[in-house]
Amino acid sequence: MSRTESLPFFPMDTLQPALSVLYAELLQLREQVQREADVLLQEWGAHAASLRERCQNLSHYVALRRRDLRRLQPALMQLGLSTLGRSEAKVLPTLDAVLGTLSAVLGQGSVAPLYPTPDRFSLGATRLREASEQLFGPAPLARPTHLMVTLPSEAASDAQLVRDLVSSGMDCARINCGHDDSRLWQRMIRNVRDASQVTGKPCRVCMDLSGPRLRIADVEKGRKSGPLQLGDAFLLRSAKDEKRLVTTKRGTAQARHREWIAACDYPEALRQLRVGAEVVVDGGVASCRVIQRAEDGWMLQVTHAPPKGLKLRAEKGLNFPGTALNIPALTARDRDDLSFIAKHADLVGYSFVQHASDVVALQEELQRRGRARESLGLILKIETAAAVRALPSLLVAALSRQPTGVLIARGDLAAELGFERLPEIQEELLWLCEAAHVPVIWATQVLDRLVRKGTPTRAEVTDAAAGARAECVMLNKGPYLQQALRTLDSILVSMHAHQDKKTAQLAPLPW
Repeated sequence: MSRTESLPFFPMDTLQPALSVLYAELLQLREQVQREADVLLQEWGAHAASLRERCQNLSHYVALRRRDLRRLQPALMQLGLSTLGRSEAKVLPTLDAVLGTLSAVLGQGSVAPLYPTPDRFSLGATRLREASEQLFGPAPLARPTHLMVTLPSEAASDAQLVRDLVSSGMDCARINCGHDDSRLWQRMIRNVRDASQVTGKPCRVCMDLSGPRLRIADVEKGRKSGPLQLGDAFLLRSAKDEKRLVTTKRGTAQARHREWIAACDYPEALRQLRVGAEVVVDGGVASCRVIQRAEDGWMLQVTHAPPKGLKLRAEKGLNFPGTALNIPALTARDRDDLSFIAKHADLVGYSFVQHASDVVALQEELQRRGRARESLGLILKIETAAAVRALPSLLVAALSRQPTGVLIARGDLAAELGFERLPEIQEELLWLCEAAHVPVIWATQVLDRLVRKGTPTRAEVTDAAAGARAECVMLNKGPYLQQALRTLDSILVSMHAHQDKKTAQLAPLPW
């Protein structure tokens, strides 16, 4: 039996009409993307030649992804052509390569766009790699993904601990300015610099601004003993308010202590709540709904809680999904901390950034402190739905002045957008940042059980492997941090042989 008799093959001449239509459609798509990208650049204010060039591919990608390409993709796949699913870092070169092949098949080589040169086709990947090394330093030969580690307080007094972390693969030490003080930070940084010198291994220092900490400051128990269950209510008030009697429609002054009282440490957020708004406690452990305005704040009803109930405790995080919080990203404490950061850090992590104006405000504060903008990397922490929507404008504002990276704050995003949406959101953030040639930090609870308990779960090992698509993966502190760091290093080295961003690397299978 001949090959053509056993499989359904089409002679080329029968495909010519369909190929002509596909070619015309792709050519029109390229023209539309180019035209809309120019408009986007104007809207973003990318007038300067250098910024326009840096943001051009991002504008192409945003214009491309405004369209539903799923109908085109099977037709391209059937022809063995790129389905545009890996075009993030090189939108126009990818379109030109597809058009070039189609035109050659159709015999239209004289009028077709030229094939992109190898250098042009790989330019996006090269720029992303350069941006990553500018932020985090040279990557180890065995893995292109950098490792960031949140330093525990002990790192200020235990120089050997820091040397062990650097030796085990830490490329960037993170200091959370929400903890400790400048005296301890100074010691941590000195130990990092010394460890880098002793080991001969570069290690950068990133300092995270606290931002507006939306947390429970203190709790006053009510008459009900034990955790709050579904349907139970409690009062959420400002920590700055004096403790006054609780007055609701269900009672008068005698109702004091009938409900639990939780104090929020950021009163500006409470002023923007409304009846019906959702409040998430402890990163999604529990959810509540605002049911009425009270004299001292807002009455909340528990709508989702663990089987053993909601345990209200100080320091538990609060999220307000669906409420557009108009809160400045920079607090008075942040401005004080910036004076230290400007002198000592290599990177600054920017919490609760939501608007381009937030980025400008930080850059102006750094300029007042005399830090050269090119010498301090900026990490945009994407924590809210507003930040997700504004990501292109945030990137443009940041790239205009300094090296920039993005941290996907998966814990806050899960609480803000829902756990079900987190997988698609983190993918979209990875794609947009690759299009802008901006490095990404994969963060929140990476190898969390291993760090805390000494044994990983299967799910978190798989999650850590998925982090290989980012330019940096972050570990939080814990008693088994060094073991987790070695494990993560091993996972990422292994994944480097099999995965490059979204592209599978087809090394020989071991059997």
